[in-house]
Amino acid sequence: VIAGFTSGSLAVLSDAGHMFTDVLGLGMALAAITLATRFAAAAEAAPATRHTFGLYRLEILAAFVNALLLTAVSVWVIVEAVRRLLGEPEVESTTMLVVAVLGLMANLVAFALLRRGAKDSLNVEGAYLEVLADTIGSVGVIVAGVLLKAFGWTWADPVIAGLLGLWILPRTWRLGRQAAHVLLQAAPAGIDLAQLRADLEAIDEVVDVHYLHVWTLTSEMDAASAHLVTTAAADAHGVLDRARQVLAEQYGITHGTFQVEPDTHEGCHDV
Repeated sequence: VIAGFTSGSLAVLSDAGHMFTDVLGLGMALAAITLATRFAAAAEAAPATRHTFGLYRLEILAAFVNALLLTAVSVWVIVEAVRRLLGEPEVESTTMLVVAVLGLMANLVAFALLRRGAKDSLNVEGAYLEVLADTIGSVGVIVAGVLLKAFGWTWADPVIAGLLGLWILPRTWRLGRQAAHVLLQAAPAGIDLAQLRADLEAIDEVVDVHYLHVWTLTSEMDAASAHLVTTAAADAHGVLDRARQVLAEQYGITHGTFQVEPDTHEGCHDV
């Protein structure tokens, strides 16, 4: 940030802003994962807790805040780039290049560390996307610095900064949409609810399925619940076992809660 203001480079300030949100994002990611893990261990030792699902949602909240931060920084950079294009800003290209190279080195290290974990966690994916954007951002700043130093093109700085802001926005939108999808307890994208209902209804002695809910607790952790209406003489234990088997083997959901009701039971819908 200091180098950005000293050199007068919007591209450096843009890179600094994105890296600052990385620091916040990685900090929130680490805090969320650590708190959720500690809470799970503490809940095992003392089961009485108000948070019956643990603190797994902290990870999703952190990812959502990351998306908001990145959006704010990107919009500011785009607006500032337009403003600077209308003026004649003075930019110190040497400072700009040195800081951009150092930033690129830092981002490459972070990129390598986060790449594998991004496949398993929405939170880590958010941090990974930020670092990926910063890595490309640092390359853009270097390109702008070279053009400025070689040809004196002052417009290169705000143009590249604005392009970086535009490039990052759709990625932050995707991350924010995924996090909001989980927070609103929508069914996971890969789950066909109609097919799941049909598979449960196909279980022997099951005559109806209602109150079917599927949602995501956190990355790689889905849950489901449903009421299974069976014939009066059905083996409730067998039905329950087969329903859990359908969830686990066909949909990868191991946290399933079922209420088994005989078809002679009345009052469920009234409740």
